[in-house]
Amino acid sequence: MTEQRVQRRLAAILAADVVGYSAMMQRAEEATYAEFERLKRDLIAPSLSRHDGRLIKTTGDGALAEFASPLAAVRCATEMQDHLAEDSGPFKLRIGLNLGDVIVGQDGDLYGDGINIAVRLEGIADPGGILISEKVYSEVEGKLDVGFVDRGEQQLKNIAKPVRAYAVRAGASSALTERLSASPSLPDKPSIAVLPFQNMSGDPEQEYFADGMVEDIITALSRFKSLFVIARNSSFTFKGQAVDIKEVGRRLGVRYVLEGSVRKASGKVRITGQLIDAVTGAHIWVDRFERDLTDIFAIQDEVTIAVVSAIEPKLSQTEIAMATRRRPENLTAYDFYLRAMPQYYLMTREGLAEAIRLAHRVLELDPRFGAVAALAGLCHALNVIYGYANDPQFDRKEAVRLVRLALSIDDSDPDTLARASVISAFMVGDSDAAIEMADRAVALNPNSWATWTSRGHVYRIAGLPEEAIQSFERAIRMSPVDPRLHTTLSGIGHALIELRRFDEAIVAGKKALRQNPSFVPTYQCLASAFAHLGRDAEAHDAAARLLEVDPAFTISAFIARGGLSFLLLIEGLRKAGLPE
Repeated sequence: MTEQRVQRRLAAILAADVVGYSAMMQRAEEATYAEFERLKRDLIAPSLSRHDGRLIKTTGDGALAEFASPLAAVRCATEMQDHLAEDSGPFKLRIGLNLGDVIVGQDGDLYGDGINIAVRLEGIADPGGILISEKVYSEVEGKLDVGFVDRGEQQLKNIAKPVRAYAVRAGASSALTERLSASPSLPDKPSIAVLPFQNMSGDPEQEYFADGMVEDIITALSRFKSLFVIARNSSFTFKGQAVDIKEVGRRLGVRYVLEGSVRKASGKVRITGQLIDAVTGAHIWVDRFERDLTDIFAIQDEVTIAVVSAIEPKLSQTEIAMATRRRPENLTAYDFYLRAMPQYYLMTREGLAEAIRLAHRVLELDPRFGAVAALAGLCHALNVIYGYANDPQFDRKEAVRLVRLALSIDDSDPDTLARASVISAFMVGDSDAAIEMADRAVALNPNSWATWTSRGHVYRIAGLPEEAIQSFERAIRMSPVDPRLHTTLSGIGHALIELRRFDEAIVAGKKALRQNPSFVPTYQCLASAFAHLGRDAEAHDAAARLLEVDPAFTISAFIARGGLSFLLLIEGLRKAGLPE
């Protein structure tokens, strides 16, 4: 009997997988299934067809495809990721690409390490990213309008030899883009991210309580200048996901990750926590705390002490005690404060109104809660800045009144100082006082996205765009996947316009647009930058999109809301044809 010969060929393999698919299926099974079927029909299949790819098979949440050319495979992958980045749909893909020898099965399926390496690269790619093997890189480098970031040797599961990998970076020609896009390296001091704790109470209404507990731990840790602490909003992008701790550490650029759970019932609260080395996966510390609910703040302090002692044992109890921020004595007021924070994070007209309402409930219960007075003041200021205010003069006065109250209660709290600096710059027009407060805020808490972002805005309105950009970039490093990143990126874009770096402003603006397609300052940035470059069609398109989002926008109203300092930005808005 003649032995059947094994058929082999060289192929470029594309492996794609939906990020967080299982969690989405648990939340909305039928809707998630229908959306993925639409994705396969409207994006994956047409992209494969355009680039001569052959679909090998689909899985429940992914696809495997073959190309004769690695160049076609990278083009197809880039096209799919660019489409999803501009889409407002729920899905993000990870994509891995490899060029290798494969075995062709009788059913047309492919087997072997050529396939396995592509699948393993997909597994460690960034959400929304493309990771390629060195073999693919050697074939496509210099032939595409994309950049590459060397990720070094990767030890892939069940693959004997390490594989050198490169991340594809579309439009990476500018140094600014590379800084904004590259995965952060580990800092030169202990670094930590605190992931959202799981709510074990069985009551969805208590979700805010678990989130608030984590925010307080992050705040306490951030007061230690010897630590590098990732901001709350980047940590919370992993909420509800089954996470790989090593991937979390790589994406956020930290060595340690704290995760845990909170159970609140029958007048008691139990917190469990574990500190993990994100590089090795080793557990460094595990503990559990249980107290009467009236002793809730003591639990937070104990968790903070235990974590900091695990990664910096030389820190003293005195330094830890100084890290604990002032808290309201009335727990009901504290609950209202926890409920106000996520509304503020939304940055919408409705969210800011609800945050103000809840903040005033807090102040009725605890008039000495300075942090919430500053929060309410900032919400009033944002109503004016974003054009939400029905009575701008009232919101201006309330912003100033509340921030003065907050400073009279505690003028050494970094968050209060940061919010006060923005209010002083935009509502009062006192740049000198604003700069002094912003500088003090970052000195007191150099680990805060909020303090660095506020400093960026203050220096921007003071006419110091280079210093503003440095502050915004520090903010991005504090919280590299922050849901509010569009505000920081737009700030960078506005500052770059004042420096006449219009091409780079467009890079920042487009990246901000992918984060949030409904943020007016982003369209201001793009309309002005395109107009300055004489790209009139794109400038008019950005201006039209701005007016779709904010039909009442006028240049004079923008100037009245604090835009007077941005002379080149305003000049570009006029060139783009926006109404005076």
